[in-house]
Amino acid sequence: MPQIAPFGSWKSPITSDLIVAGSLRLGEVRLDGGDVYWSEGRPTEGGRNVVVRRSLSDASQHSTTDLTPIPFNVRTRVHEYGGGAYIVDDGTVYFSNFADQRLYRTRTDEAPQPITPEGAFRYADAVCDRVRNRLICVREDHSQNDHEPVNTIVSVSLSSSDGGLDAGTVLVSGSDFYAFPRLSPDGSRLCWIEWNHPNMPWDGTTLWVATVNADGSLGEPQKIIGGETESIFQPEWSPDGELYFVSDRTNWWNLYRWNFATATPEPLCPKASEFGLPLWVFGMTTYGFESAESLICTYSEDGISKLARLHTRTLKLTEIPTPYTSIGGIRVLGSSVAFGAGSPTKPGAIAHLDLSTGQITELRHASTLEIDPGYISIPQAIEFPTTHGLTAHGFFYPPQNQDFAAPAGEKPPLLVKIHGGPTAATSATFSPSIQYWTSRGIAILDVNYGGSTGYGRDYRERLKGNWGIVDVDDCVNGARYLAEQGLVDGDRLCIDGGSAGGCTTLAALAFRDVFKAGASHYGVSDLEALARDTHKFESRYLDGLIGPYPARRDLYIERSPIHAIDRLNCPLIFFQGDEDKIVPPNQAEMMVDALREKGLPVAYVLFQGEQHGFRKAENIKRALDGELYFYARVFGFPLAEQMEPVAIANL
Repeated sequence: MPQIAPFGSWKSPITSDLIVAGSLRLGEVRLDGGDVYWSEGRPTEGGRNVVVRRSLSDASQHSTTDLTPIPFNVRTRVHEYGGGAYIVDDGTVYFSNFADQRLYRTRTDEAPQPITPEGAFRYADAVCDRVRNRLICVREDHSQNDHEPVNTIVSVSLSSSDGGLDAGTVLVSGSDFYAFPRLSPDGSRLCWIEWNHPNMPWDGTTLWVATVNADGSLGEPQKIIGGETESIFQPEWSPDGELYFVSDRTNWWNLYRWNFATATPEPLCPKASEFGLPLWVFGMTTYGFESAESLICTYSEDGISKLARLHTRTLKLTEIPTPYTSIGGIRVLGSSVAFGAGSPTKPGAIAHLDLSTGQITELRHASTLEIDPGYISIPQAIEFPTTHGLTAHGFFYPPQNQDFAAPAGEKPPLLVKIHGGPTAATSATFSPSIQYWTSRGIAILDVNYGGSTGYGRDYRERLKGNWGIVDVDDCVNGARYLAEQGLVDGDRLCIDGGSAGGCTTLAALAFRDVFKAGASHYGVSDLEALARDTHKFESRYLDGLIGPYPARRDLYIERSPIHAIDRLNCPLIFFQGDEDKIVPPNQAEMMVDALREKGLPVAYVLFQGEQHGFRKAENIKRALDGELYFYARVFGFPLAEQMEPVAIANL
C-alpha cells in the first residue's frame, strides 16, 4: 500500500545526482556515408560538446566513437546561441571550437587542425563546396569593438596556395543576418536567407539565389521570395536541382517548391500544421530528400510532432508511424533517416529509421535513467480560457509516485514552468527535471502561452507589442484554471522560468497577485537594460515584443519587474551564471538587493564559469535541489532527503 505523506515530501528515485550523472544534451544530427553523427553536451565534462559517430554497418555497441578529443568543445557563438557548429563531408569533420571560435578539421584518429587563423571571427552553418575545395558558411566579425558585429557569407579555402590559414572571402554582404547558405547538387548555384533589423527570422526573411562563377565568386543575387511579414525557413536543393523551402505565408509554416519558369511558389502540402521552426540556432531542419521524387519531413500539430513522406510529384503526404511525440533535426540520406526524438515516457534519443525496412533504432539516449513507469507522470495536453475570450495551450503533469499518496483532501502545489524565447515552445517530451518534481508530489503546468510557436503565425503574433502582458495572462489563467478544476492547491501556486521565461516569471509575481513563490533562472528583470546591453541577434527583438527603444522607453519601464519591487510580495530565488552575455548578472543582483531591502524572503545562487543556461553537472544539480529546498522552506513541507541548504535572506 502507498505510504501517506504530504505532497512535496515524497521520496523519489529520480534524484538530481542521477539526472546529471547520466544526462546528455543531444543534437546536431548528421549523415555521411554509412555513419550517423551527432553532438553530445556532457555536463560531467563541464558542458563540453563532443562530435560522436556511429557506424550503421557495425551492429556492436562499440561502434560509437568520439571524434573531438579534450579540450575541444564543438560550439559556435555566432548569434551567441550558436548551432550549425560542425559538418561532415566524406569522413572529415569540420567544426567550430568554443574557446577560440576557429574552424578545425579532423578525421578518425587524427588530431584536429585549424583551418582559420586566430582572430575575432566566428563561423557557423557551413556547407562543403567540393568542386572548389572550400567551405561556405556564415561568418560573424567582432573585430570592430565600437560597432556591432558584421555578419556575412564567406568561403574558407581548404587548401590555401601559400600554405597559410584562410579567415574567409566574403561572398554575400550588406544585410544584418544570414543563414542556410546551401549549394545546388552540381555546385552551380547558392541559395540563402537573409533578414535585417528589427526583424527576427520568424518575423520576416527573404530567400536569395546566385550563380557561382568559375572563380568561386557569385553572380548577381536574385531575390526569390519573402519579405517583412513572411518567414522563410530551411531552403534546400533537391537531388535534381529544384529549390524547396518552408514559408508561413498562409499563417502556417508549410512546404513549397520554387518554379523558376513562372517565378512562383508551388505549395506542396497546404495544411494547418507547422513544418517550420523559429530559427533560434543555425542548422535546424524539418525535412530532407530520400530522392528527387520523395522527401521525409516532420511537422507538428497542437505541440505533437509527426513524421511523414511527401511524394514530390503526386504531392501525397503519408504519415510514418513512430513512438515519438517530438521529432527534430531530421537528416535524410537515401534510405537512412536520422533525427532527435522524444516521447512522454522515455528520455530523448538520437534515432535512426531505415526506410527500406521500417526499423527504428535508438542510437543514443539523453539519459541513462531507467525509471519504473510507476514514477512517471504522463503529460496531458490542455487548452484553457484566457484573456479576451481566447484559448491558450499547455501540458499538465499531475503528481505521480507509486510509493506514495497524499492525505485525504490535500491538493498538490503547482509549479508553472515558462519556456524561454519567448518565441519558442515546450513539448510533451520526457523531461527528467519535470519528473523530478512530479515524483515528489508537485504538479507541473508547462505553458505554451500566446507567442509560442507550433500553433500558427497568428498565435505566435499574439505577443507582438504584448510581451509581459499576454504571456503573463496565459500563465496566470492556466494556474487558475487548474485550481478551479480542483486539480491543484490554489494557495500553493509557484512559477519558474529561464531567460525570457524568467522575465515572465518575475512579471507574473510583480504585476499579478496569484503566485505565492517563484524562481528565476538567468531571467530578465530590466527590459531597458536588455535593450541596451544585449547582443546583436536580439538587439532589436524587443522592438516587436514591446516597442522601439528608446522611443517607447515608457513601456520598457512600465513592464520591467525591477521597477515594480513595491508590488512584489512573495519569496523568490535567483540562479545566475557569472559569464552570461545575454542576461548579465547585474540584472538578477539588482532584483535581489531590492527584495532583500524590502524584507522579502530571497535567495541568490551565482554559478562561476556559466553562460546563458547551465551546462555543468554540479550546477544543474544545485539549481534543481536549491529550488526544491527553497519551496520546502517557504511552504513548510518536509523534504524526503538531505539537501545542501540555500541561504535565504529574511526567512
